[in-house]
Order: sequence, then structure tokens, then C-alpha cells
Amino acid sequence: MQLSLLQQQLINDHQQGFPLCSAPFSELAQQYKVDECEVLAAINSLQTLDVLSRLGPVFDHKKAGASTLVAMAVAEDKLDHIADLVNQFEQVNHNYAREHDYNLWFVVTDKDMVALNKTLKAIEEKTALTLLILPMEASYHIDLSFKIDFNDNPQEQHQLKHKEALR
Repeated sequence: MQLSLLQQQLINDHQQGFPLCSAPFSELAQQYKVDECEVLAAINSLQTLDVLSRLGPVFDHKKAGASTLVAMAVAEDKLDHIADLVNQFEQVNHNYAREHDYNLWFVVTDKDMVALNKTLKAIEEKTALTLLILPMEASYHIDLSFKIDFNDNPQEQHQLKHKEALR
């Protein structure tokens, strides 16, 4: 998949530090010296390509209400369908697949424990699957931003390593 320079810059520069203002896309357009429509088109394209799944804040769960990590064991052939059902809940974020018996993981945040438990019950009912609820016992800050080298071609790297091994 070939991404435009603007798409690459948006990915690497704004995994954190997205402009917090009334016109963030206009600010990004000024930063990259492009039209605001180009920024919006680049972001929309990243979403269409499933490179970008979500554009939004990550809140300190203690200040936002109540939250928990949840895991589900989903049949592999139903994973996309169940993930789509789970993603319909606005309280869900950080939804991702893992290679494990519990292969769908996500965080649910709600205004308080009563609302959180209602949401968890609704997800169970909608998916007809049992949730493994994993409340946080201790809080750690983990930087989840990754600088991506878009010039790194794995096939070229493999060929280069192979040539070096033959020397």
C-alpha cells in the first residue's frame, strides 16, 4: 500500500499532540502547507484503507468515569462481525485483535460503574458471547506512538540480508 507524503506525515506526527483548537484540520493544513480539504481527504482515505481506525482523544479513565479492559473469545470466522458489533458502542475504544484464545480486546469507559455494567451487559447481549472483564489494578503510562519508516521495504530488507549472508 502506497501512502501519500501527507498521509505519512499525519500518521507519524499526530499519534500524539493533535491540535486542540476549534479548527484542528485548518491548523494541520497550515502546518503542511496544503488545503484543509486535502487534510480531510487524507484522513478519510486512511480510514477507508483501515490504516486509521479512530481519530479522537484518549481520556484518563479515572477522570472520565469508570472503565475496564475486556477480552472475548471469538470464532476466527466471526471476528470481524463481532468487532463491528462491539464498535457500535460509543463507550468502546482501543479495540484490537490478538493471537490468543481471547482474541478480541477492547476498553469500555462509561460515566460510572452502574452505566459501565449496563454497557458490558448490552455488549454481551448483542454479541451473545461471554466477556472476560479485566479491571485495572494499577495504572501505568505507556507511550503507544510508533515512528513508522515508510521507506522500509521488508522485501528489500530480506534480499539485502540474504546477500550479506552469502558473502
